[in-house]
Amino acid sequence: MATIERARAGDLPAVEALLGSAGLPLDGVAEAFVSGVVARAGGRIVGCAAVELHGHAALVRSVAVDPVERGHGLGSALVAAVEGLARDGGALEAYLLTETAEGWFPRFGYAPIARTDAEPAIGASVEFTSACTESCATFRRSLD
Repeated sequence: MATIERARAGDLPAVEALLGSAGLPLDGVAEAFVSGVVARAGGRIVGCAAVELHGHAALVRSVAVDPVERGHGLGSALVAAVEGLARDGGALEAYLLTETAEGWFPRFGYAPIARTDAEPAIGASVEFTSACTESCATFRRSLD
């Protein structure tokens, strides 16, 4: 059984490896995981997620689960954990970009929006400006 906890600086290499194996961008990951979480099982990192705070808006990013651990609710728990961090930081809404999980995030209340409808501070983030291409789907969710 995996446990979820705040990411530590020493977790970055394992997080980057997990994200890389999932085909997710690494741009800005070190900065994002200042507000990130990891899932640990058997002494290794099997999941991760991060949130960037931009005023009253948050950017959920870098959500990944080791393929062996999928299907047991770990991804849901990781998203809930970073949404909690976002709320604690004063965020009222969350955004995300994805090329691979358009069918997964709506179960948490995320709805697709036009990329241009994102909060301007979110639109200026590394994730929006360089890490994810224009082909990424954009989603938003209220956190209140």
